[in-house]
Amino acid sequence: MAATVLHPLAVEIFIPVAAGVGILFALVQWFIVSRVSVSSSKDGQHPPISNNGYNDYLLQEEGGIDESDAVAKCSEIQAAIAEGAESFLATEYKYLAAFMGIFSIFIFLFLGSVKGFSTKKEPCEYNPSVLCAPALANAFFSTVAFLLGAMTSTLSGYLGMKIATYANARTTLEARNGVGRAFIVAFRSGAVMGFLLAANGLLVLFLAIMVFKLYYGHDWAGLYEAIAGYGLGGSSVALFGRVGGGIYTKAADVGADLVGKVERNIPEDDPRNPAVIADNVGDNVGDIAGMGADLFGSFAESSCAALVVSSISSFGTDLDFVAMNFPLLISGAGIFVCLATTLFATDFSVIKSVKEIEPTLKRQLVISTVLMTVAIGIICYLALPKSFTIYVVGHPPKVVRNWQLFFCVGSGLWAGLIIGYTTEYFTSNAYQPVQDVADSCKTGAATNVIFGLALGYKSVIIPVLAIAIAIFLSFSLAAMYGIAVAALGMLSTIATGLAIDAYGPISDNAGGIAEMAGLSHTVRERTDALDAAGNTTAAIGKGFAIGSAALVSLALFGAFVSQAGIAVVDVIQPKEFVGLLVGAMLPYWFSAMTMKSVGKAALSMVEEVRRQFSTIPGLMEGQVKPDYKRCVQISTDASIREMIPPGALVMLTPLIVGTLFGVPTLAGLLAGALVSGVQIAISASNTGGAWDNAKKYIEAGASEHARSLGPKGSEAHKAAVIGDTIGDPLKDTSGPSLNILIKLMAVESLVFAPFFKAHGGLLFKLLNL
Repeated sequence: MAATVLHPLAVEIFIPVAAGVGILFALVQWFIVSRVSVSSSKDGQHPPISNNGYNDYLLQEEGGIDESDAVAKCSEIQAAIAEGAESFLATEYKYLAAFMGIFSIFIFLFLGSVKGFSTKKEPCEYNPSVLCAPALANAFFSTVAFLLGAMTSTLSGYLGMKIATYANARTTLEARNGVGRAFIVAFRSGAVMGFLLAANGLLVLFLAIMVFKLYYGHDWAGLYEAIAGYGLGGSSVALFGRVGGGIYTKAADVGADLVGKVERNIPEDDPRNPAVIADNVGDNVGDIAGMGADLFGSFAESSCAALVVSSISSFGTDLDFVAMNFPLLISGAGIFVCLATTLFATDFSVIKSVKEIEPTLKRQLVISTVLMTVAIGIICYLALPKSFTIYVVGHPPKVVRNWQLFFCVGSGLWAGLIIGYTTEYFTSNAYQPVQDVADSCKTGAATNVIFGLALGYKSVIIPVLAIAIAIFLSFSLAAMYGIAVAALGMLSTIATGLAIDAYGPISDNAGGIAEMAGLSHTVRERTDALDAAGNTTAAIGKGFAIGSAALVSLALFGAFVSQAGIAVVDVIQPKEFVGLLVGAMLPYWFSAMTMKSVGKAALSMVEEVRRQFSTIPGLMEGQVKPDYKRCVQISTDASIREMIPPGALVMLTPLIVGTLFGVPTLAGLLAGALVSGVQIAISASNTGGAWDNAKKYIEAGASEHARSLGPKGSEAHKAAVIGDTIGDPLKDTSGPSLNILIKLMAVESLVFAPFFKAHGGLLFKLLNL
């Protein structure tokens, strides 16, 4: 086989440098955001900054008028949001730390028992003439990789929350100087999260591989089998972060809307509403910390899937270090591409009007996709031999050429763009589908719900076809390795995707702060415009996450069946078919649990908000402040309590099925969950997004049609609020969490594959079936 153009030393330099550049760029963006004036004095002297950095007075002047009281309120509100987010994450991470400790013991014991905790080296599965690491060593290194992935995922979510709560009031105050200035602050802040996550994930993974290599040497199959634990750790944290954060934010949001907007007829984010601080906290812990952990998990799993499959190719047998690191080189190139793309939004052009916001964000997707296509071609030429062989269990080896892998990675990349634009079409109020949903509100909440559900079901068609075409093309060209790198292609521009996604909650918080601080109507109009675009970009982010989850899960599924030694998954056989049916049912069970959890938490919130309005004299008149902390505590307690059952369902199901019923049934289970979960996740996310933007379409009244449905408080608007309230748990809890369900069960099955292969199917063995 011909050697690669790139030298191994160049790989060892390029990947850490790319990660370092990403971290440095994120810090530069953070510094620029921090330069928004933080002084309350006319002479420019800065007051002392508090320990947490959030109690600064943020002074901006508009038209020469010093609104220091409103500015002080912005600072106070920002501090309350930051404190609530810190408190929730600290509590959540304590529970997660205990879970990670217990589950890491499970990994070590299960994998160590494969060979009876033997320390004796075993013949390598793909080259019996060579001795490979003992099962006990694999158990140890898999456990270490799991803990590394969990800690990196936790750090990703926490850093995202920190920058979001740091930037929200600054975005509000910059809106006083124009919508363009506010957009820049919000987008730069989102970029901090995107680049830190992408760079940290890549750097930790590469360093882990290099450290593990000191023990494994040239045993690439054993090394990458152990490194799969990195993806498992990342997605485990993401699951609880998504579910817990989603329950938190939607309990507060539903409680605030039902009592405040429907019953008391007060504006959204009105400071008289006791649940508004909890609602704004939820945007950070759910849509920022949860999304960050989610997409980090996707990145880690897609990388691990590609590495595991490549280890049983000619890359591994020929000890081709450069080609083995092809997935990481793609991710490294993605950081440079996203860096250049970001400059188009922040430096090369300036937003001057509201109508330019959404096109600017959409251009980010197109620019990054085009530039990444070129980068993929270069990496394929430099880092891959002209031809190589992929070994598929039970099938003849498949010879692949480097140009074929270019189309595999490219198919995932462009499928992601198609999913993004389709999601935008079905969730943006600039297009007919959402306007039809808004129009249906004229006849009440029932027709609004009917139209919203129909829209969600219809929105599944194009994304699923795009995913199907990418799968067919990539599998035809390079078998399961092609699917794995297609998933990586979809996530190669993750820094840009996260910047766009994080922009949304930051803008949402900015609007809430503007309302609570009593800033001018002009400022609120600008923050509302930022928020409206943010709703669409958040939906696009969820679409990317779900689409990438489908490809990642299938790649992990392929790695699992290879590791378990299955040549064919025959769904006509009873064991596989039973698994298929149960697997297809799991997303429904999981969705029911998460939605009921939101409902229970929201019920407690509604009762508390009603109690405060009824029992606190002068609250409705704005003469006294509500008890915000009580509502924050209700959301925190409910989310921590309610996230455990759905989390246990996802984490325990593969272990129980694999141990009791064996590998064939587990394979059917994974296939069923993948097919069912993708459909439900896309539908739920887009339905909820459409309902949200239909409500905002009526509230904004930007067209004659919208004005005919409004204003706020009209019957059509009340029907829209009810639809939005129903959609909240769909788009921010159940839908986004489902993509983690299908990924997590697949990567968990991959990590435990040696145990299931050796000891699985205990029940069938006892019954002699």
